[in-house]
Amino acid sequence: MSAKSKSASAARKVQKKPIVQSAVPHLSANSAGSPERDAELFAHGVTLFNTRYFFEAHEAWEEIWLHTAPPEKTFLQGLIQVTAAFHHHSRENLRGTKSLLRTGLLKLEDFPPHHRGLHIEKLRKIARRWLEVLNSGKTVSWPALPKISPAPNNHK
Repeated sequence: MSAKSKSASAARKVQKKPIVQSAVPHLSANSAGSPERDAELFAHGVTLFNTRYFFEAHEAWEEIWLHTAPPEKTFLQGLIQVTAAFHHHSRENLRGTKSLLRTGLLKLEDFPPHHRGLHIEKLRKIARRWLEVLNSGKTVSWPALPKISPAPNNHK
């Protein structure tokens, strides 16, 4: 391949989201694990996810996951794995995308359609669609990237 065709090929590659160094604030020792801080980090993770900062969303939720007991720990792990899958996709690692989507979905399947104020079934449905495409081997057109929606007002 000539230098000219290499640069043209590189120009066609998908633009990758820059890593945001300070997207997740560092917890001080006295606020680690407080319900208020966990709620703040959880909401921040949702915002990061919805703005396609998948790695940073994963990091925010992992801070909560580290000190959370089951079954909520399982929910957070499933959410983290699905999020990490989309980070792998942004880095063109389809094997990692597929593996993490599968394991994350398995964990999320144990939870109701609306959990922790979020519309989890909608996220699961989109993640299942991504798995279908990945399993088909036909990646000509990717489904839309998911966003995490709030649950309807009458669900917690």
